[in-house]
Amino acid sequence: MLLGASAHSHAESVIRIGLGADPDMLDPHLARTYYGRFVFAALCDRLVDIDQNLKIVPGLATDWAWSDDGKTLTMNLRDGVTFHDGEKFDANAVKFNIERALTLPGSLRKSEISSIERVEVSGPMQVKFHLKNPDAALLSQLTDRAGAMLAPEAAKKPDFVTHPVCSGPYQFDSRVQQDRIVLKRYENYWNKGAYHFDKVIFLPIPDASVRLANLRAGDLDLTEGIAASDVKTVQADSRLALAKVTGLGYQGITFNINNGKIDAKSPFKDARVREAFSLAIDRDALNQVAFEGLYAPANQALSTVSPYHVKLPVPARDVEKAKALLKAAGVTTPLNVTLLVTNNPTAQQVGQVIQAMVSEAGFNLNLQMSEFATLLDRQQRGDFELSLSGWSGRPDPDGSIYSFINSKGTLNDGRYSNAQMDEWLNQARLTNDQAARQALYDKVVAQLQTDMPLAYLYFEPRIFGMTKKLQGFKAWPDGLVRLAGVQMAP
Repeated sequence: MLLGASAHSHAESVIRIGLGADPDMLDPHLARTYYGRFVFAALCDRLVDIDQNLKIVPGLATDWAWSDDGKTLTMNLRDGVTFHDGEKFDANAVKFNIERALTLPGSLRKSEISSIERVEVSGPMQVKFHLKNPDAALLSQLTDRAGAMLAPEAAKKPDFVTHPVCSGPYQFDSRVQQDRIVLKRYENYWNKGAYHFDKVIFLPIPDASVRLANLRAGDLDLTEGIAASDVKTVQADSRLALAKVTGLGYQGITFNINNGKIDAKSPFKDARVREAFSLAIDRDALNQVAFEGLYAPANQALSTVSPYHVKLPVPARDVEKAKALLKAAGVTTPLNVTLLVTNNPTAQQVGQVIQAMVSEAGFNLNLQMSEFATLLDRQQRGDFELSLSGWSGRPDPDGSIYSFINSKGTLNDGRYSNAQMDEWLNQARLTNDQAARQALYDKVVAQLQTDMPLAYLYFEPRIFGMTKKLQGFKAWPDGLVRLAGVQMAP
C-alpha cells in the first residue's frame, strides 16, 4: 500500500514554453505559422528529421535509397510505432498522409511535395515515392510538416484540427485559444525513454518583455524569441541561461502584386515601385535601432548559415534612386501605403523605423496592427497591400524560396509570377549537384533584386532564455524546441 501511495503522489513533471504568438490550426497540412511548428515537433514524428548540422537523419523512416535516375525514393519504416489513438503506423499510413497533403483542399504542403506522382506500398513497412521528376529538396521537405504523420482514421474526421492525433512523444490534451496548448506524454511512444516531462504547456505571449518577465518570475521554464534588447538582462540573471544560434529564417515585406482584392491600378504592380520602397530602407540602421546590431541585414531568403547563401552585397539605402524610380513609374508622391504588422512590440518598432525611412522617398506609410495568425490569413486571401512577415527557414534552400517565389507556390501571397524564375527554381529541384544548384540560386537571387516581390530585411538569430535548472536544451538553426534529452534538475 505504501509503495502505491508514494508512486501516486509523484509530482507531475511539466515544462512551460513561451511562444511569440498563438499557433494557427493544429493540422500540419493546413498550418503555416512558425509557432505551430514548435507544437508539431513534440506532437508529430516526421518520416525523417535533421540533426544540429542540418543533415538529414532517420525518423519514422529508418533508412532510404534513391534510384539511379533520381525518380524513385524507397523508404523502410520503423516497426512497432503506433499513433496516439492506438492505430498502427505502417506503409499504408504513409500513403494516406502523403496523398492527403497533396489533395486536401487548402493544403499548404502541395507545392512542397508536388514532385510526387504516386506512393506505392511496396511492403507492410516499405514505401516507394514515384516522382514526376528528380527532386533534390524532397527529403528536406519530409523533415517538416509535409513529412509529419497523422493518424489516418482520426485525420478523416471533421474535428481533426481541434483534436490532432499523431505519433510523436506527446499527445494532444487541450487548447484554449490565445492562452495555452497542453500536450501530455504518450505512454506507448517508441522512444519514450528520451523524454522526461509528463506534460508540455505552450503559452503564447506576443510581447517579448512580458515573456521575459514570466521567465524571471518562474512562470515559464523556457521561452523562444528573447528580444535583442533583453539579451544582457538574461545574461546578468544568475537563475537564467541563454541559448542562441544563427537561424535559417528571414523577415521581409511581401508586396501584393496580384492577389485577391488588390486594386487593378495598384502602383505595386510595377517592379520599380517595389524596388523604390526597398531602396528607401537602411537595413544596417534598422538592425542597430531595433536589434542592437545582433541581426544580419538581408537581401535574399537564403540565410548566412545556409551553404547556398548567395554572396551578393545588401544594397545601401539610396533615397535619390528610390525617388527617381517612383518618378519613372509615374507615381505621384506622397503615395499612401498600408503595411500589415503583427501586434507585438518588436514588429511594431520595425514598422515604425521603416515608416520613418520610406517617408523620405515619398511613401506615406500607414501601419495596421494584427494578430499573427490573422495577418497570415489576410495575406493568403490577398486582403493586404504590404505585409511584414517572415519565414523560419528550411535546411534545403528550396524550402525557403520555392513556395514564395514560384508562380504556383502555395505561399506566394503576392502572386508574383515570372516564367524564367519558375524555370530556374524547377531546375534547382532536378539535381543534387551543389554547384549546379548554386548557379541557379545565384540567378534567382540576382533577379529578385529588381523584381522585388519580397523586400528581405534581415536574418534572425534564434535566441532562447531558460531557467538554469533546465538541462540538455540546445538551440538549433531551424529554431524549434526539441525535447529529447531535456530535463529539469531536481
